[in-house]
Amino acid sequence: MKKLPIGIQTFQRLREENYLYIDKTKEAFELIDTGSVFYFLSRPRRFGKSLFLTTLKSIFEGKKELFEDLYI
Repeated sequence: MKKLPIGIQTFQRLREENYLYIDKTKEAFELIDTGSVFYFLSRPRRFGKSLFLTTLKSIFEGKKELFEDLYI
């Protein structure tokens, strides 16, 4: 059973330390694929904005090993 990522806000740490992660890379790919210049991520506090941004950062840095068994 995987550990719950309470208080962890970085995608890399979630994946490297085998925490539970709900795959949002399909949404990240769709966001990247639209080709827009600016995005406003409007979500309440504690709803994963930092985690999503670190996921995008890892995608653009090309850290393929973190995305094994994920959509992207």
